[in-house]
Amino acid sequence: MKRTADFFVVLLTIFAFAGYSGAQRNDGINVKADEIGGVVSSTSGVEAGVWVIAETTDLPTRFIKEVVTDDEGRYLIPALPSATYTVWARGYGLIDSPKIHTQIGKRLDLRPEVAPSAKAAAQYYPANYWYAMLHVPGENEFPGTGPHGNGISPGIKTQGQWLHLIKTDSCESCHQLGNKYTRSIPDLFSHFDSPAQSWMRRVQSGQAGRAMVGGLAQLGPERATAEFGDWTTRIAGGEIPKQAPPRPQGVERNVVITQWDWADEKAYLHDEISTDKRNPRVNANGFIYGSAEESRDYVPVLDPMHHSATRVNVPYRDQDTPGQPKPLQPSAFWGDEAIWDSHTTVHNPMFDDRGRVWLTSRIRGPSNPEYCKAGSDLPSAKLTPVERSGRQLAVYDPVTKQTSLIDTCFSTHHLVFASDTTNTLWTSSGGGGGVVGWLNTRMWDQTHDARKSQGWTALVLDTNGNGKRDPYLDSEQKVLTAPSGESLGTSSALPATADSAHDTRLNAAFYGIAVGSDGMVWGSVLGFPGGIVRLNPGTNPPETALAEYYEVPWQNPKAPVWGFSPRGMDIDRNNVVWVALGSGHLASFDRTKCKSPLNGPGATGQHCPEGWTLYPTPGPNFQGVPGSGSADSHYYDWVDQFDTL
Repeated sequence: MKRTADFFVVLLTIFAFAGYSGAQRNDGINVKADEIGGVVSSTSGVEAGVWVIAETTDLPTRFIKEVVTDDEGRYLIPALPSATYTVWARGYGLIDSPKIHTQIGKRLDLRPEVAPSAKAAAQYYPANYWYAMLHVPGENEFPGTGPHGNGISPGIKTQGQWLHLIKTDSCESCHQLGNKYTRSIPDLFSHFDSPAQSWMRRVQSGQAGRAMVGGLAQLGPERATAEFGDWTTRIAGGEIPKQAPPRPQGVERNVVITQWDWADEKAYLHDEISTDKRNPRVNANGFIYGSAEESRDYVPVLDPMHHSATRVNVPYRDQDTPGQPKPLQPSAFWGDEAIWDSHTTVHNPMFDDRGRVWLTSRIRGPSNPEYCKAGSDLPSAKLTPVERSGRQLAVYDPVTKQTSLIDTCFSTHHLVFASDTTNTLWTSSGGGGGVVGWLNTRMWDQTHDARKSQGWTALVLDTNGNGKRDPYLDSEQKVLTAPSGESLGTSSALPATADSAHDTRLNAAFYGIAVGSDGMVWGSVLGFPGGIVRLNPGTNPPETALAEYYEVPWQNPKAPVWGFSPRGMDIDRNNVVWVALGSGHLASFDRTKCKSPLNGPGATGQHCPEGWTLYPTPGPNFQGVPGSGSADSHYYDWVDQFDTL
């Protein structure tokens, strides 16, 4: 679920300073009628790699555009709509320049101050530099010994498992830890006897309180609250990050970021979509559609050409459709107010080739129709009956302005279209539910029969190696579920060698999802170490659907680098999968590099380390982590298959 409570959509464009012409003050800056430009300098001279921000509230939405200065401290903010702007410069090692009000078409030189101290400079550092100050228990403290030992849960076997929970799969799946608010203790929580108690009370706040308490329970609340309490205490005492962030370098200085404020102060934006992933020409210069997930029963809509925002209300079918929980404890900001009111909990939007917007959206309560369950004549239900689903589908047509609700037996979370004749819409479940579902949208358009148009399959591994799907044994994996209902992944890997006489069901489901150009469906599996699955639907799914499981290399002597905990993922045009890892890597997986058999009793996860390449992401490590322990958290990735940037 969720991310940060940030209501902006961000548009990235590339802009080369070498394209400027003309001479003004002999520095090569020529400011056109719809631009603002100048030089940023301090007492140290010109300032390279510094952000320049222009912001206005004169337009229908709050509007911000940002650029970065070049080697000579020059900047140019292009393509600004007519308005009065507040402009200032911000850079690492500096104090913000005074904010100046100006019109477009003006030259504006900016004068930030050199930070008088390391502490003053650190106030502008990104959140991950502050979060890296959190002490992580040493490798010798695992496995945990519980509340009467070192306070770490006995279920946490390695330092890597601890990291995956304080980052991707628990603590930072809701909040950006290390920002100004989270690295300090609000007054409401400051009167407790210890910093650990303050943190225990803090995480109970608001409507996400149950999920946060559940995350602490997995870590071991005694040790987790002690470490977080120590972290904020040291910061309150004046400690600052040991490492300073670098300023943007090289092509990083060519980026232009445009932001629009397009929801409301009590909503948060989880995702947005502007085109069909299969064809970026769809919806050119059109509206951008977002998802407010748990917070609102509307889809925020942005018109980026006119800088205005509207909403599409998303209906739900049944009166017993669950809403949001009450706050577990009062919030430091909102008190007892339940600011989230969504029933539909729209998680992910996606365009189709007709310009319609498909949504993973809850339309009813969790109990499934009878045709989903045992005894049904549906092919999918015969093989894998499903009793419950937590979120279904909806589709909004901008032409008719109508929203249609589609009941699915399988839970939905992320969604993606295949490039096939039936425009198959594949969905992940968020990691739980045990199946992967799809909707034949061509059939649904013709019949509006959800029962007939859908299907789903369990993830069955061909561990007997005969190349076809056979009766299978269930694996001993368990799926862990957060109080929010979201899967926290699988409890353990499959055995190194499976039963060679049977196929094996992988007791997992997809979180991220993507479809390759060859029609194969790929998904990420949460947990530790986690992995990815290749699903071959075959000619007659679900009867012919077979899966392959590839774990992230972990404690594998054949792998040069180990990693863990995938979350989001995507695929490129060469069918190479790209995955964001909790270990601080962006990883690629190329199945064509595998040397071992891809099916059979040994194909249970760690059999293709050579297919993985792990690229460390920039940023600081947590204290006390000798290997890859990046304090940054990567939720999802998007492969630009058509070089639009």
